[in-house]
Formats: sequence, C-alpha cells, structure tokens
Amino acid sequence: MEQMNGLVDAVLESAAEHGLWSPHDTIVVAVSGGPDSVALLHVLHEIAANRTPLKLICAHVNHGFRVESVEEAELVRQLAAELDIPFEMAEFDIPTLAKDSGLGPEGTAREKRYQFLIDTAHRYGAQAVALAHHADDQAETVLMRLLRGSGLSGLAGMRWKRSEKKVQLIRPFLRINKTALVGLCQENGYPYAEDASNLLTQYTRNAVRLEVLPFLERYNGRLGHSLLQLAEIAGAEDDYMEEAATRCFDELVSVNSGKYTFERVSFAAVPSALQRRLIKLILNYLSADSSITDFSKIESVRRRTLQEYPTTWSLDLGGGLTCIRQYDMMLFSSKPPKVQASYTYRISLPQTRLSLGEIGKVMTMTVLERESFFLRGEQSELMSAWFDLDELVFPLTIRSRLPGDTIKVMGLNGSKKVKDIYIDDKIPSSERSIIPLVCDGLGNIVWIPGVRRSMHAAVGRHTAAVLLLSLEDGDGTEET
Repeated sequence: MEQMNGLVDAVLESAAEHGLWSPHDTIVVAVSGGPDSVALLHVLHEIAANRTPLKLICAHVNHGFRVESVEEAELVRQLAAELDIPFEMAEFDIPTLAKDSGLGPEGTAREKRYQFLIDTAHRYGAQAVALAHHADDQAETVLMRLLRGSGLSGLAGMRWKRSEKKVQLIRPFLRINKTALVGLCQENGYPYAEDASNLLTQYTRNAVRLEVLPFLERYNGRLGHSLLQLAEIAGAEDDYMEEAATRCFDELVSVNSGKYTFERVSFAAVPSALQRRLIKLILNYLSADSSITDFSKIESVRRRTLQEYPTTWSLDLGGGLTCIRQYDMMLFSSKPPKVQASYTYRISLPQTRLSLGEIGKVMTMTVLERESFFLRGEQSELMSAWFDLDELVFPLTIRSRLPGDTIKVMGLNGSKKVKDIYIDDKIPSSERSIIPLVCDGLGNIVWIPGVRRSMHAAVGRHTAAVLLLSLEDGDGTEET
C-alpha cells in the first residue's frame, strides 16, 4: 500500500501542476492490459475512491494483431468488473485496414485507437482520456525526435495534456518510471499482459529502447533523467514562445479573405526565433498538413523575406499554399492569386453605366457642360478622370491588360509600358489583373483608373463639354 500511496501522491502533484482534471470530472482510461495501463487504472481508481471524486470509464482496443489479443481483452474486462468501472471495447482488423490507409500498421492502429477513445469520451460526456505513457516512454520519444532533427516543440516530447476534438488527452505518469509501475502490479498481485512484440527491434521505438538508449547510457548513466529534464525545459520554453508568437501575430499580421499579410520592415525588427514562429503559425492556420511547416521551408521563407531584392516573387510551399512578396508586403494564401479572365467591353453615349462583372466594378460616364465643369472645379480623385468630349474618339473600350500595352502619359514625351508604370508605382502583381484599361476608338489607352491618365483629349480652355469617367465598386445592378 505504501507504493500505491507514493504513486497516488506523485500523480496528484502532477495533476494539480498541469491542471489534468477537476473534481467530479469523467475520465476515459485507455487500458491495453499491459502493466503501465493496468497500474494507471488502479491508481486513478484509488484517487477517485479516496482523494478526488472522479468518474472512470475503462476503454480497451483489440487491434487484431496477435492471437493473445482476445485473452488481453478479457483480462481488461475482468479488471474493470472487479473495480466496478464501466467497460467499453472496440475491435479492429488493423492488418486489413492498413492495406488501404497508407499509414502502415502502426499508424493505422494509432488512428483507430484514438478515434475510438475520443468517440467514447464524447458518448460519456468525459472531459479527458487518460493515457499510460510514462517517463521511459518520454525519454524514448525525445531521443527519437532528437535523432530526426526536431526543433524545440519536438524536444518537448509528449505533453501532459493536449486537446483533440474538444477532449483533453492527459498523461498522468510522465514523471514515473516503468519499474515503479511494474513494481506496483507485482507487489499487489495485479494481473497484466506481456506484449512479446515489444522485444522486436524492427520497430523504431523498440530499437531505441533496447539498443540505442542502453548504448548511450554507457557514457551517461543518467541519460533517461537528462532527456526528461530536456523535455520539461523545452516544453515550458516552447509554451512561452508560442504565446509570444501569438502576440506577435496579433500585432503584425492582417487577415482578409483567408489571406495573411505583414510588412517586411515590421517583420525584420522581430528576433529570428519569433520570425520562424510567426511564419509557422501562419502556415498552421492555412493548413493542417504538418509537412508544410518543416524547418527548411520556414527558413527559406524567412531568409527570402529579409533580402532586399528581388522585390517581387512568389514561392510555392506545397499543399496549395503560396507565399508572395509584393514590394514591402508579404502575403500568404492557401490558393494562388486568382488570375482574372480576359474581357473587353464597348461603351458609348448615351450609355452612362457599364457593369464589369469580372472585377466587380462599374464604369460610369457623365457629361458636363463647360460652365458647370469649371464652376465645379477639376477634382483629383484617383478613380475619376476628365476628358474633352469633342476630342475623345468613340466608342470607348474597357478591357483587361495585354502584353506590351503602352500609354502616352501626360507630361511625358513618348509612350511608357503599362507594366513599367505598375512596377514604378509598386502595384502588387496580384492586383494588376483587376485594373481595367480604358481605350479610345483608335485603340489608344486613355486612362488606367487609380494609376495614370494619358495626354489624349485633355481638358483645356477650348473645351466645350467634359466627359467624366468614374470607376466604382459594383452593386450588382445591371448596366443601363
């Protein structure tokens, strides 16, 4: 009983520190039948009976891997009955399911197991699912991730709790060694099953536990303790950095229609550690695919963002994600920028309004007599332009941009390429396709709304009547 009390005290201390549960919570306990999960069920039962009121549900999964699976399921069923705990079981033919899943036997088993545990929690209205991962498992996990080249988040190992589908997955044993759990079962005569597959080194985790860790412990006898300590430190610092990254995101990033943007100057002022976190956070918001956020991809985006030149570029990040630099702005999107279809419209008097459905805009024409125009005064609105009505050749054409387009800009000898004007004005490439061009009846570009007007049909002292062209947001009404 002394050993049980010691484990109960240790678990309660960890539960209080990490907020694993509250009094009267319902907890689904995952019990495979091995010594770790059998010990977990007994310890939580002791806590529920004598320390903190909890409702427990015993859940077991038969993966169909081994002939002993039926015996293990019966062992867990009897254990739940002895403790008067509700029992739930699922049976899966993992070898068959794995052929179609693409995840392999281990991945398929894990997916089905967690799906069943969470579904069981939902059925019982449980706040958490308790898993029997212990300190030895944690050390193995950290070492495996270290060998893979993981970052700080990976070195934190398994977390004390994490949320999945509104259920907390909790691990009360992360500071308790397996020897203590086996000792509890043996001292109290708790029956448990031995899984022979745990001795097969064809599985990576088994190889790390049976070969790699013992080899490294020849050079550091406290390697397991060191790895646990690393996980604790990395976990706390990772949590702190995540909070800092969230604050940074709120301060620097704008979100509009599923696109995330920030200014390069503001980004450059942030420490490199937060720069990486910020990029990773944006990519996580855009995609659930964890392969999108590998270090090399994040670092490539970070370094290119900090470079002065080139000032415009687009980077395919995979999974449908795109990172675009538009001069001083960075844009992340889950879809490539939408390329507008080409369009051409004709407009002539007495027509006064034309709807441009492709870009969601409306072009209006208003004729003003000379006196009323000069009394009103020429205004400098970017989305309006004034022309000498008698000098302007009709019909007008409103169309999308074509390669090689040029315009005779007022105050400039000769013509200038529209593309060069867009570059000089630092108009993002993603916005250029939605700027219409207004041409006269001879094909001359006379106005680029919001950008430039040409030298054609300029209003002067000789002007008798003025044509006012305006580009406005569309309101869904038909042209007249």
